Amino acid sequence: MTTLILAASTLRAVAVLAAAADSGCFENSGRRVLLLTGTAPVPEAVPPVSGMPGFDGLRARFDDVVSWNEAIAPLHPAAWVPRADDVPLWERHLRKAWGLADAPVALVLESLTTGPAQAVADIFTGAPIDAYTAGLDAYGPTGGKLPALTGTRVRRLLHTDALPGLRPHLLAEFGARPWAVPTAALAKVHCELAAHAPDLTAFHSPALLLGEGLAEAGLLPAAAERELHLGMVRGAVASGSTRLVFAPDPGVAVPWVHELSDEAARRGAELTMCQVGPLGTPVLPEVLLERLRPALVVGCASPALLTAACLYGTPVAVSGTGTLLERLTPYENGARTAVTITDALLPDLTDPAAVASGPPPLGPEAAGELADLLAAVAFAMRPRVRPDLRPAAERYLSTRLDSRTRRYFTRRRLASLALPGAVPARLAAVRRNATVRRLARRARALSGGPGG
Repeated sequence: MTTLILAASTLRAVAVLAAAADSGCFENSGRRVLLLTGTAPVPEAVPPVSGMPGFDGLRARFDDVVSWNEAIAPLHPAAWVPRADDVPLWERHLRKAWGLADAPVALVLESLTTGPAQAVADIFTGAPIDAYTAGLDAYGPTGGKLPALTGTRVRRLLHTDALPGLRPHLLAEFGARPWAVPTAALAKVHCELAAHAPDLTAFHSPALLLGEGLAEAGLLPAAAERELHLGMVRGAVASGSTRLVFAPDPGVAVPWVHELSDEAARRGAELTMCQVGPLGTPVLPEVLLERLRPALVVGCASPALLTAACLYGTPVAVSGTGTLLERLTPYENGARTAVTITDALLPDLTDPAAVASGPPPLGPEAAGELADLLAAVAFAMRPRVRPDLRPAAERYLSTRLDSRTRRYFTRRRLASLALPGAVPARLAAVRRNATVRRLARRARALSGGPGG
């Protein structure tokens, strides 16, 4: 039987793999080896996934658990990949260390363009690959440069069914077959994790504020993320919440927590940071949804926002999505897909009436509009990866670009790709004018520039 090596860097990723296993995704495999990868800048300073509440219950789905960090120490796993000449040596080393012998191997990898996934795929050359994602990046284009010899080995893309009916774009250029992890299986795993979590009854029904480590990921300056969190506090209190729980992203320090508490106190509310144990281990947001049953969930681009809205029916709101859309650089930044989805679908915290009425249902018409938007954004992000999406992008930008949807594109990006919308509508007629174009060609010729 084939030995399955399943790599995961977070508890959320392990939960997705567990739900996939429960729903029969890996039923034809033999031995299952869970490979834990710690990619934080200083992995030793971050609580390991294996030590987080509820992990012991999830590991029952796997025959063995091994550490990638230990296997390649002292090399850092975030960026290291083996030299081509060293690949046979590394494969022999890992087969011996993990007891694989000469068994055929198949891989289940997340984020194929990152260090650990690339390294594992390179070492086990020729092994078939199932890619998976625990977030919203399934609906965006493949990021980075993925070698063709790796991409052509991908058979399936496992993804959470956060947006039912929408077909993912990730790895579509390689013909990867989408496979949605059933929502019911994920809900079961979340309940299991919640049963092993510490007692959180003291925080029952608060407004849950999600810290997402945007500064740590290089998506926002620290000062901008601090202001985003303060805005979450102000907006949650303005919506009527007096008990707030701040859930930081696992492994990310939040030095301004006391400022958040002070801001809440000035507005007559109480804020508590949800961490457990002597080391302050963060709790997975999906577990908090199950245990706290919050009255409101506020975030920016976290997949937990859609889980809260769709699976638990909890009121949700976004904060700072506009700022993040403006500051994301370069345009093809992989986080753009998630923030586009949450901004387009979910109400803004500054609109209490919209928050109270909840997000609109994703019916066929809304799903179609979102699919068209994501296709246009995917092409604008990665035109060389998905050139087949150009007609869809041109169609969307020609008919639906307005003051609201303009935020998802930049004029410079549209101009560089010769897409509609690069020139303001009031100047479009001037640009098409034959006399103006003739004068422009003459001016370029006189200045020695390229001809028109």
